[in-house]
Amino acid sequence: MTIRVWDYLPEYEKERADLLDAVETVFESGNLVLGRSVLGFESEFAAYHDVAHCVTVDNGTNAIKLALQALGVGPGDEVVTVANTAAPTVLAIDAVGAIPVFVDIRPDDYLMDTTQVADVITPATKALLPVHLYGQCVEMAPLQRLAREHGLLVLEDCAQSHGARHAGQLAGTMGDAAAFSFYPTKVLGAYGDGGAVLTGSETVDRDLRQLRYYGMESVYYVVQTPGHNSRLDEVQAEILRRKLRRLDEYIAGRRAVAERYAAGLGDIAEATGLVLPALADANEHVFYLYVVRHPQRDAILEQLKRRGITLNISYPWPVHTMTGFSKLGYAAGSLPVTERIADEIFSLPMYPSLPVDVQDTVIGALRDVLTTL
Repeated sequence: MTIRVWDYLPEYEKERADLLDAVETVFESGNLVLGRSVLGFESEFAAYHDVAHCVTVDNGTNAIKLALQALGVGPGDEVVTVANTAAPTVLAIDAVGAIPVFVDIRPDDYLMDTTQVADVITPATKALLPVHLYGQCVEMAPLQRLAREHGLLVLEDCAQSHGARHAGQLAGTMGDAAAFSFYPTKVLGAYGDGGAVLTGSETVDRDLRQLRYYGMESVYYVVQTPGHNSRLDEVQAEILRRKLRRLDEYIAGRRAVAERYAAGLGDIAEATGLVLPALADANEHVFYLYVVRHPQRDAILEQLKRRGITLNISYPWPVHTMTGFSKLGYAAGSLPVTERIADEIFSLPMYPSLPVDVQDTVIGALRDVLTTL
């Protein structure tokens, strides 16, 4: 048996009847584009977060891109974020003509080091884009204070943090807007691509709806401002409606897996050099990923692979080191914590339907490998 870091089939087997009913519901509705399922999910996802508006789009990358556009971020504007993230975060900034500006991360929880943000703010800075990574939130109070002091916008990247909380507030409710991905691996994942933006602003909501539909407003086929074809599919929306009702259950399942890993590895972690996930102050972690760290990461992964356990690294190449972003001018060593962490981190299998026997196999195999390094 090959063990992978993620597998949707156990979930599908458990939820098959409801998922197929979701598809049938859409096919029988008579409306396959921007119909009742999209509108229903938008209303329900907004209500879950107690936010006024939700606009769904076709994927998480466009959720960030269109949110930036709707917030008025464009060519020449600087957007402060991190390089320890999936490339789409930065690709979306680049796509609107803005300039990504990176700060380093904290060495314990790998989240944005908010103490560095003030030092990179310039007259060109337009927005702060914190990435709520691996399932827990960035410390938001310092960013909110800087935004007020400098007249900046705050866009939360919540692709990995559905249902996470910071100081009691849900991820996606602490900025001017928040972008979500519903890629299948996510805490709330579709069976294909999907994304959404939450906002309390009527203006941002209106502009997002226009941007995702070619730039048309009330009259179809009349473009008010150049937009995109970025609609969420009705089938994915209906699946997400069904799965949203189980989101808290999914989160509980992920936390149970995390607790089992901590119990199974905690007693040997310090002695073997394994660093387990750290919970940041005031955070409620949803464990989108269970990210551990070891200086001999590559050797560990190779030995586990020989045992049929294929794991993942999120992310092995910081964005600022990629050839595609060399134009930004970040030299090697410019983000030392980000670069060091990228050489050591790896993710254990994590999803709520992960069988207990598979968890125990991973724990046992990792323990064996660590004690023989």
